[in-house]
Amino acid sequence: MKFRSDPSTIRGSIAPVVTPFTAEGAVDTNGLRNLIRWQLANGSHGISLGGSTGEPSAQTIAERAAGMRAAVEEIGDAVPFVPGTGSAKLDETLELTGIAREVGADAVLIITPYYARPTQEALYQWYATVAREYPDLPVIVYNVPSRTAVDIAPETVARLFRDFDNIVGIKETTKDFEHFSRVLYAAGPELLVWSGIELLSLPLMSLGGVGFVSAVANLAPAAVARMYQAWVEGDFATARDLHFRLHPLVDLLFVETNPARPSGCWSSAA
Repeated sequence: MKFRSDPSTIRGSIAPVVTPFTAEGAVDTNGLRNLIRWQLANGSHGISLGGSTGEPSAQTIAERAAGMRAAVEEIGDAVPFVPGTGSAKLDETLELTGIAREVGADAVLIITPYYARPTQEALYQWYATVAREYPDLPVIVYNVPSRTAVDIAPETVARLFRDFDNIVGIKETTKDFEHFSRVLYAAGPELLVWSGIELLSLPLMSLGGVGFVSAVANLAPAAVARMYQAWVEGDFATARDLHFRLHPLVDLLFVETNPARPSGCWSSAA
């Protein structure tokens, strides 16, 4: 958890790894460890688990906790570990966030509560409660309106960023690129912003984004990580070339929806 004290070091391609399961339906911790080792070997700058790609809504608290523990043991301090700890229920969110803190996560990614469609004030209070409960743990807001049916407004993000030192950034998973700009305008350039939309990952960098949590890193981690590196090194032609070369994989990745757990899918036995 060496990155916890300085969340600004959590940058680049944060790979949102899938959660592998055995054919019997249990969390495949050996398979997860293999996936993480592969991500690290291919240059991913961080690991996330339990975001939308990790299908947390299809898992129990115990399953999610087992995944976090296995991930931390495998990652060590090699790169930042940023698990998703949000739920539709506040008590579950607090419990999972506490587990993440205990096992050594560097920051937590907390989704806006889904299905309830809360008001902006309710969203503020939701994140404020988590921030107050764990003041020493960096919190990243996770905005994904296509799944939650609610969009956290730029002004709400800015208010949270001003009021809580440990609310450090946001993962924006919206195809409304204007929203990215308005969030940074409202909160200021010190807010850490990651893109969760594959084809907006590179464009966000031009506005001051610090990286991306791109599901396509599950298929081509080296290319996604290199795209970030090329951009920060000023090799914009290479970054753009990689962006366009990843298009077919992005299209392939979203042919099917998730959560979905057909027998043996993403398991070490497959």
